[in-house]
Amino acid sequence: MWTLKFLCLWLLAATVWAGAVPGQPPLDDDDDMHPDLQQIHSRTTARGLKKEKTQEYWLEASKEHILEKLEYVRNEKKAKNIILFLGDGMGLATLAAARNYIGGEEQKLSFEQFPYTGLSKTYCVDKIVPDSASTSTSYLCGVKANYGTIGVNAHVRRGDCLAMANTTNHVFSIAKWAMDAGKAAGFVTTTRVTHASPSGNYAHTADREWENNALLEEACGDQAEQLDDIAVQLIHGEVGRKLKVMLGGGRRNFYDQELYKNGRRTDGRDLVAEFESLSKGNKYVKNRKNLLKVDATETDRLLGLFSKSHMHYHLEQLADEENSEPTLEEMTEKAIEMLEQEENGYFLFVEGGKIDISHHDTMARIALDETAEFSKAIKLAKKLTSKKDTLIVVTSDHSHTFSVGGYQPRGSDIFGEAKSTGTDGKPYLPLSYANGKSFDSFYDTETHQRVDPLSLLSDDAAQLFPATVPLESETHGGEDVGVFASGPWAHLFTGVYEQNTIPHLLAYAACVGDGRTACD
Repeated sequence: MWTLKFLCLWLLAATVWAGAVPGQPPLDDDDDMHPDLQQIHSRTTARGLKKEKTQEYWLEASKEHILEKLEYVRNEKKAKNIILFLGDGMGLATLAAARNYIGGEEQKLSFEQFPYTGLSKTYCVDKIVPDSASTSTSYLCGVKANYGTIGVNAHVRRGDCLAMANTTNHVFSIAKWAMDAGKAAGFVTTTRVTHASPSGNYAHTADREWENNALLEEACGDQAEQLDDIAVQLIHGEVGRKLKVMLGGGRRNFYDQELYKNGRRTDGRDLVAEFESLSKGNKYVKNRKNLLKVDATETDRLLGLFSKSHMHYHLEQLADEENSEPTLEEMTEKAIEMLEQEENGYFLFVEGGKIDISHHDTMARIALDETAEFSKAIKLAKKLTSKKDTLIVVTSDHSHTFSVGGYQPRGSDIFGEAKSTGTDGKPYLPLSYANGKSFDSFYDTETHQRVDPLSLLSDDAAQLFPATVPLESETHGGEDVGVFASGPWAHLFTGVYEQNTIPHLLAYAACVGDGRTACD
């Protein structure tokens, strides 16, 4: 026993002595912020980046960048087609970490190669940090709104059934503006097709949760008789019934529970059957095989519901030998095939929606993989279209409290440990969240100490990453998000601007809507 105590005292003394090196002054505040970390070999050298050690490399790279910028020629032709890609919850920290995930910090995601970039301010009318409902109203309908509401102005607060019924409070999306101008419109998402982001294209609701009649009736009672839930608005609404392509998850909101075991409706309706009965040219598919078989020349409108709720993560799809869901890339390709049949052009909305959902669960590894998949879909869309007549804009609705910290070596595993320790002597991870459900996993509330994060590391894709504040679900972040543009009038998307400006810029380029356009 005494031997153990002596050993502990000796180790403590050794630690103190090691920190007081004779002949050296104590660390000042700047040294604390920027410690002299041990140089550790990393895979950076293995990637052939030794050239970065020379000044010539950086000087030449800067010259090339200037030349590249000088070669940009503004395209001021009318945009025939518009594609808006939305990385839900894809903040700037997510982009930085995703570069490491795809091969290294010096890499670029496909859309980061677009010639024009800007920043969008994401706050909504009643909150500094918004949700995906209010932001969808902003970047699709051109009007900022209240938290939790979709397709309505700020006179409608969340849950206000009476205000929702007042159609003068309804606002319409660029999908409608495009269709009113004779173009086709559609959307693709990896979430439920009735979820917050995609429903901004076609719905008007005081609460994003009202995806089926049961939820609407529970909240509004008798007033619900005069209102339509989001799924009904997709099939029969003023905008929804005209959309040419609708692909994603969420079958449960379209079926009564007596007709489908996972159904959430209680009104006896089968909205998929109702969609099919509207026209012989309407086609419904529920798996990847049937989606890929769809002949765009023989299909007027396409509805695809590939899961009961949100679609599975890409990594889950890869791990499941019986997976029947298409990838975001495959859905995007089919949507473009369908929409390009319209000679007057189209508007397409594509959402990588599960970046956000994985961040809410503090599953950083999955969030970065979903970001990489999102990038692949954009790369394909760029290949299938022409920058001469197709404006492609990539942005996010909001960020998350996700961060990349520490001073880990270039090329190191971003999911591993930082190459320094905390003041408690324990290691920490470069990736973390300001809040979220993982708090209890990484902090022992009985001993009031951090749990060694290395003891929790694994190769499991669903691994959680540390959170500072305990919450059931990690929150969004309030900082600006990136906007990346290519094609006609892409140069308009530079600078820092309100998020609700985005659809007006899209409309300007395509000469749709009631505002000022390039054709004026």
